[in-house]
Amino acid sequence: MPDTGLIDRPSSLAPSHAVDPVLHADAVSLSLGSRAGTVDILFDVSFSVREGESVGVVGRSGSGKSSLLSLLAGLEKPTGGTVTGAGLDLNILNEDDLARYRRDHVGIVFQSFHLIPTMTALENVALPLELTGAEGSATRARALLENVGLGARFDHYPDQLSGGEQQRVAIARALIGEPRIILADEPTGNLDAAVGTQIADLLFSLQSASGAALVMVTHDLDLARRCDRVVTMVVRDFLSGMVLALCAIKFHLFILT
Repeated sequence: MPDTGLIDRPSSLAPSHAVDPVLHADAVSLSLGSRAGTVDILFDVSFSVREGESVGVVGRSGSGKSSLLSLLAGLEKPTGGTVTGAGLDLNILNEDDLARYRRDHVGIVFQSFHLIPTMTALENVALPLELTGAEGSATRARALLENVGLGARFDHYPDQLSGGEQQRVAIARALIGEPRIILADEPTGNLDAAVGTQIADLLFSLQSASGAALVMVTHDLDLARRCDRVVTMVVRDFLSGMVLALCAIKFHLFILT
């Protein structure tokens, strides 16, 4: 049965960060049931990210990249091992506590934007704060939209915005709660090369300014190499003898055999 895991080797070229990791997966496994039987997705994964650090996660489709993000976001619970985020043991949190963890500590950027079509750009960005009852949500949303270059688009709906503009709105929404953790799943996947580069520049700039940790799943190796570390998910199949490894380094990717 195929599964994936990782060996994390930080680059000596990566900048130093805070001692304690803001994200940590310890010997994590993830298996999901199906009509055909149990599917092993991740196996014995140990992975840490420190505050202010950026990590690019690459690998072929089906290697478990998005599943790893789901574990770090508390959207899935591991079938083995433990996951901690922002000092919290996600394994023992109930659904309400996991929702609060995401609200208070995590910003998520999706490939497909996931903006609410009946809300303006300003309303989409302000929504996470409004749901908490926090004051000044509209003021904070305006400032963020101006910061991402959309000061003239406050009252535009998603279908009135280009793909790049929609992703800028999505990034502003992810950052409005000043998260310690940013999880980005193919943030440039639906954009052309030029616009994708602009969005990547923006995301790295805002992440650096905020001091948040960034974990970014991408198929773009050049984009991944802009991170402090790159980790590659490789499928292991015990029956065929394929080797599993996840090797992390800043500028070069290696598959261990």
